[in-house]
Amino acid sequence: MGPGRVAYAVRVTTSEGEQGGGGAGVERTPGGGGAARPEERLEQAVRAAEQALIEFEIAVETFRVEVENFSRLHEQKLGPMYARIEELDARILEAKAARSDDPEDRRRADEARARLMPIPGVEELMNGWMDSEGLFPEATAMLTDQPVRPPQRVRPSEEVRKLYRDLARKAHPDLAQEDQERARREEFITRVNAAYARGNEAELRELAEEWAAGPELKRVPSAGEELYARLEWLSRRKELLTLVARDLEESAIGSMLRLAPDDPDALLEEIAGQLRDQVSEREAELAALTA
Repeated sequence: MGPGRVAYAVRVTTSEGEQGGGGAGVERTPGGGGAARPEERLEQAVRAAEQALIEFEIAVETFRVEVENFSRLHEQKLGPMYARIEELDARILEAKAARSDDPEDRRRADEARARLMPIPGVEELMNGWMDSEGLFPEATAMLTDQPVRPPQRVRPSEEVRKLYRDLARKAHPDLAQEDQERARREEFITRVNAAYARGNEAELRELAEEWAAGPELKRVPSAGEELYARLEWLSRRKELLTLVARDLEESAIGSMLRLAPDDPDALLEEIAGQLRDQVSEREAELAALTA
């Protein structure tokens, strides 16, 4: 899913009611047939809004996973190359300063070397367990007795995405009408999200079997006031998710993903190739300076 695909707007209309005014509505029959009751139409509108919101949440969550995976893989795969380039830049400046014996060249070389020795941050002080944003996923997994499984790809496979979407549609907490059922679904969907982030197809299939063996959702008819309140809640939830989607799209990683919405993994390889070329160029320059 590319960044442009998380744009969304929930529209709940009562076109049936508009069509029913002005004499063009469905005639009622003495036997109770004809147009649906207002509560039934409102119930249908709520169900449609729920499904639209769930689809949007799926889109936002899948994009969030891609942003997070891209960020982690970018650091794991490309971080060493960035560090190598910075080291070579410092050594090149030091070689130039040694040749010229110019104080300004020496100052630039010293500044470049100093940048390679930053003040230890939270990540270093916590031995890679956490940074300023909190515990890393690997650390959380270890503390909760979960297997540590870093992502293999930015975007999970198509089969994994299909399994995830199907599970999210069936088990989404927003479909619950009672607090106990919502809590059960929230706990389950948390595990689904984690398996999806890891791209674990086998785990998602096990979760699908677990959900299929569980109790079915029972819908209880709601009063008109409750349905209106539900629509208002869905609208507020949509507005919140729109802000989340916007933040993801406008983030540095989101902007990078916009460059390759169809294959973010290929973008990583492309960047890696460019960095390898830069390393080679700097190594050649340093060799010439120190020859």
